[in-house]
Amino acid sequence: MAHTDNYVLSCDIGTTGCKTVLYRIGDVLENAGAAQAGYPLLLMDGGGAEQRGDDWWDAVCGTTRRVLDKTGVSPHAVRGMSFCCQMQGFIAVDVQGRALRNPMIYMDGRSTAQIGRHLQRGLLKVEGMNLFKLLHFLRVTGGGAATAKDPLWKYHWMKDNEPELFRNIYKWLDVKDYLNMRCTGRATMTPDSANITFVYDTRPGRTEWSRSLCRAFGVTMAHLPDIVQSAEPVGGLTDDAAAQLGLQPGTPVFGGGGDTTCITLGAGCTGLNDTHIYVGTSGWVLTNTDKRMVDVAHMIASILGAMPGRYNFVGEQDTSGVCLQWVKDHLALDEIGVYLKEHGSRDIEEDTAHLYELLNSTVAQAPPGAGGVIFTPWLHGNRAPAEDPYARAMFFNVGLNTGKRMLVRAVLEGVAYHKRWILEFIEKRVPRQHTLRFVGGGAKSEVWRQIMADVTGRTIQAVENPQDAGAMGAALISAVGLGLIPDLERAGALIPVHKTYAPDPANRAVYDKQYAVFKQLYGANKRFFKTLNAAQENE
Repeated sequence: MAHTDNYVLSCDIGTTGCKTVLYRIGDVLENAGAAQAGYPLLLMDGGGAEQRGDDWWDAVCGTTRRVLDKTGVSPHAVRGMSFCCQMQGFIAVDVQGRALRNPMIYMDGRSTAQIGRHLQRGLLKVEGMNLFKLLHFLRVTGGGAATAKDPLWKYHWMKDNEPELFRNIYKWLDVKDYLNMRCTGRATMTPDSANITFVYDTRPGRTEWSRSLCRAFGVTMAHLPDIVQSAEPVGGLTDDAAAQLGLQPGTPVFGGGGDTTCITLGAGCTGLNDTHIYVGTSGWVLTNTDKRMVDVAHMIASILGAMPGRYNFVGEQDTSGVCLQWVKDHLALDEIGVYLKEHGSRDIEEDTAHLYELLNSTVAQAPPGAGGVIFTPWLHGNRAPAEDPYARAMFFNVGLNTGKRMLVRAVLEGVAYHKRWILEFIEKRVPRQHTLRFVGGGAKSEVWRQIMADVTGRTIQAVENPQDAGAMGAALISAVGLGLIPDLERAGALIPVHKTYAPDPANRAVYDKQYAVFKQLYGANKRFFKTLNAAQENE
């Protein structure tokens, strides 16, 4: 099917770092080598969450050069590249493609005043939103900018708070599109990112920027970039970008996709109603559909996918795998020290694979249900199925006999409970799937795979290197763009199942009981979250 020189480069830009993977396209995707680099997350008062565009670019350039050095693959053999990136970012650039301010990423929830002014005023409301404006959103886009974290309100936050910078905007981009512009000099956006601006018409046959929504919500249409499909070339690498990356000038750069788009492909979920669970820094449950769907009450909506005519019906969770990072930093340090003493001086801070070994060897010793302890994984608010920027995590039902292993297990179970919660609402609109794919860094843990099967009551399928699902999806996009694969739907065959986990009937009763309590914890504490955290915002 493919020759040994059919290499493509995928750059996965997440919240905590960049991973660049070189793939050889054959009967399956072959990982030829990878390199990683981290960068900081900048949190600020009022719910701000930013990163630096130059940090992303430096990470892309450094990891690309390292992976080429490591593998010995000639830059001439790299036939194309594409990005898989975090979504819902707002990057305002000038005509040279330079970010005018630090990008506001998906976690940024500062725009409460802006959403309040533009969407939440009026006598007739649904779920706190002006009925007529909500209906306008739904008719044109199939969804709505219903949270302060949506890019539309970040656009207005900059307009209100940084008017001098705002006057210099050339284009409004998402993370992937910003990096594509750094590579090619061309400002574009793929349909998935355009969809979540909520000023893009997603109706079949009408996919274009909506003049009526731009007028209604005060968006300057000149700020909106050209639209390219995921597998369409944006352009070739400029001489300057190629020199920084260590690649050949003119190497095709394809539209790529956001993380939800690419991870769907990398999970091997290319068929209708295929469903996957993702646990990375953030997380979600997502099903492929052939029509637009929205559940306004529970913040679940469909966005355009990478495959033409397909939508990704998705419910998101802001803090998912990052809960495990929190465990590492604040709960598991003692266990890590013991593990290093027993197994040598390997650096767990540098190689997270050792942390998963630790979890497999210790969390498995705690009983299912974690001794009755329940963790709510809302470290930076809640999104679906209950949007609330003030929600926070908690351990519920801790007793004198609660040990640290139980707390750690409760964190893994709490993330699984939340995924089941989202899944319940998704399956009110789509057929129930008895088998789910599980991908992301969390899916590296065999313990977490089994917990996910037991909590959801579904068979869980894991792919090889599940933490690289986004990069794999971006590679499939490049392969289709280069004509190495006929289309994205058939590309799923290149992602086989690695291991399967069936739910253990012996654990069903305890998980069903605790899940029923988990679902009630948010409602019971909603007003307390607001009392504590809304007050902090205003201090």
